[in-house]
Amino acid sequence: MDRLVKQFQGCIILILISIGGNQNICAQEKIQKENGAYNISGLTVECIRDPRFTKIIDSKPEFSWIVPKEIKMQQAYQLLVSSSKELIDKNIGDVWDSKKVTSHKSFNIEIENPLKEDTLYFWKVRIFDENNNVTNYSESQQFQTGNFADKITSHNYFQIEKLNPVSIEKRKAGTLFVDFGKAAFATLELNYKTNKSKRVTIHLGEKLLNGHIDKNPGGTIRYQEVKLEVTPEKEHYQIQLTPDERNTKSVAVALPDSFPVIMPFRYVEIEGINKIKKEDITQVAYFNYFEDNTSSFTCSDTILNQIWNLCKYSIKATTFAGYYVDGDRERIPYEADAYLNQLSHYSVDNEYAIARKTIEYFMDYPTWPTEWQLHVALLFYQDYMYTGNTELIEKYYEQLKHKTLMILEDEEGFISTHSPKLNGEVMASLGFKDTTERVRDIVDWPPAQKDTGWPLPKDWPQGERDGFVFCPINTVINSFYYKNMLIMAEFAHLLNKPDEELDFQLRAAKVKKAINEKLFNKESGNYRDGIGTDHGSVHANMMPLVFDIVPDEYKNTVLDYLKTRGMGCSVYGAQFLMEAVYNAESGDYALELMTATHDRSWYNMIKIGSTITLEAWDMRYKPNSDWNHAWGAAPANIIPRYLWGIQPSSPAFESVFIKPQMGELEFSSIKVPTIRGEIQGEYKKLNNKQTHYSIVLPANTVGEFIIDSTLNKKITLNGEPVNLLFETIRLVSGVNNIEIYTNKDE
Repeated sequence: MDRLVKQFQGCIILILISIGGNQNICAQEKIQKENGAYNISGLTVECIRDPRFTKIIDSKPEFSWIVPKEIKMQQAYQLLVSSSKELIDKNIGDVWDSKKVTSHKSFNIEIENPLKEDTLYFWKVRIFDENNNVTNYSESQQFQTGNFADKITSHNYFQIEKLNPVSIEKRKAGTLFVDFGKAAFATLELNYKTNKSKRVTIHLGEKLLNGHIDKNPGGTIRYQEVKLEVTPEKEHYQIQLTPDERNTKSVAVALPDSFPVIMPFRYVEIEGINKIKKEDITQVAYFNYFEDNTSSFTCSDTILNQIWNLCKYSIKATTFAGYYVDGDRERIPYEADAYLNQLSHYSVDNEYAIARKTIEYFMDYPTWPTEWQLHVALLFYQDYMYTGNTELIEKYYEQLKHKTLMILEDEEGFISTHSPKLNGEVMASLGFKDTTERVRDIVDWPPAQKDTGWPLPKDWPQGERDGFVFCPINTVINSFYYKNMLIMAEFAHLLNKPDEELDFQLRAAKVKKAINEKLFNKESGNYRDGIGTDHGSVHANMMPLVFDIVPDEYKNTVLDYLKTRGMGCSVYGAQFLMEAVYNAESGDYALELMTATHDRSWYNMIKIGSTITLEAWDMRYKPNSDWNHAWGAAPANIIPRYLWGIQPSSPAFESVFIKPQMGELEFSSIKVPTIRGEIQGEYKKLNNKQTHYSIVLPANTVGEFIIDSTLNKKITLNGEPVNLLFETIRLVSGVNNIEIYTNKDE
């Protein structure tokens, strides 16, 4: 009897604390127990996964969660926000109770009323499945608001990892050589006990020479010597590094006051100590929040596996500033660097705060290259496609129009920095404080030897620009401009601006037509660098392919021309070259480029000893390069987005298309993070005529698997035949097993 009374009282309590939101609570409680294994995970506030350690500066933040994989489609949700832990534990949303909301949406759920500044809150959510069964509430998550400023993106928080060496070697009497395995932006801690006071000399660096730390590594590769006084009275030491004047100027991104001086290093040599245990020497490394297990990749090519690991770690290692910066030389955000960094960061971890903070930074602090301004719309667009969030678009739409440089458009539809319209007023609209400055075309970096005075290699006289000929009207800039107009048309549609949407569409069509009529050389079958030259660089041909400007009848000749140029661009340009080759459906050649072992390759970065991607392919191509530049990490996004072909086809991965181009790989597996959960893939070439794919999509996601119908003779999805007329296979949440049988002899 007592047990029955308690059950009845429990039901009454549940009814009282859920007034206005639920019906038949006891029945739902039974379902909750049956569905108790369901785990609502991935809670975020403002896309921040653990907001306890930061301040939320948006007065109306967005909440997101990951629907359990057992639930194919969420039908509704109920979200609670409370002012105390006690209330949220009782399922009382005194700040906000959304009640039951019929919606598939599990991300960017904005609170109805503004929150208070500098206040602690708690929230949780429960969901209803496709059969209208309700789950248990998730665990609660706490967050703290800060001061609501004019910016809307909250910082994620920094994490400190204390890493011990992978090896310690005694070199000569009183000298130890320490290898931490990877370079990191860090300082050094020692535990050491001595009987008498003495001075210890510590060398820290990124590069080796003849087995020792290179004390003159060249470029902006880092090395520093520190003198440390050790005494009998003290056992624990944190060394004091000297700040570098190159990256601590007023224009550099300042690190938090709580940080010590940090620098990138992998190796340490200590003079004056005979022995130390691994646990007594620590690389204290600083990162922005990063979860290593959200992504993975492996395949049958061991070189590609090493390149993936290099590039993924490069993204993590360079988060130390909380913004996307240019490595350690200047610690300044640049638009093109940030775009490549964003693509790779979104591909290896579902972390979006750094990109969004950097986007807002660029609205006030632009940099000088013309094309860099044209990367800003690309940054906005990728953030929208990966997060589904429109706040940045809504806030900066008018300012973003200036970043497209549409004011410079001529009567044919081209834009040019030679236009008389480029004046101080335009520079002010771009965010430049010094309105006497002018944007200047860059195409790629660094330029050829004749423009720099650097002793660049004589066997590479064309430089990273592939001998590009600068003309008032050039193909690279106008290819970017075309894509900008398409993006702005989509943004205008989002904001219900039909007249502006049509205007952007017409501008896009006009410049595309002009590019193909004025800049394509029909005799040679490739694009000219600009009006006034017949020279065609790799850049002038890859950009039209990247942005889908090239008509079908020109694609083969443009691709053939690109193949004659090899890796004729910098590590920055390689992002677009890889995209161009994959867009031309030449996966074999793309894999060949990505796994090359010559000195213009990602493998060369590994071969010369770096564990973070370089600013250039090799020091001989850019003598002032650094060894910690994330814009060199393109394979971190090329592998998931193009080799595997996994990209969102609608915002926030509500739908996804998957178009693999595996080349000669025998097998591969991948895990790609999204705001809805992980997409997983397995690939095996079973024999010359049979290929197997297994694709696992998260809940609330559908997909299209794009096939090459020219070779396919039979395809099955989960054992059922697929109609080849559609050239795509419809994928649903959960496991999708695809068998492809081909007859390559025909």
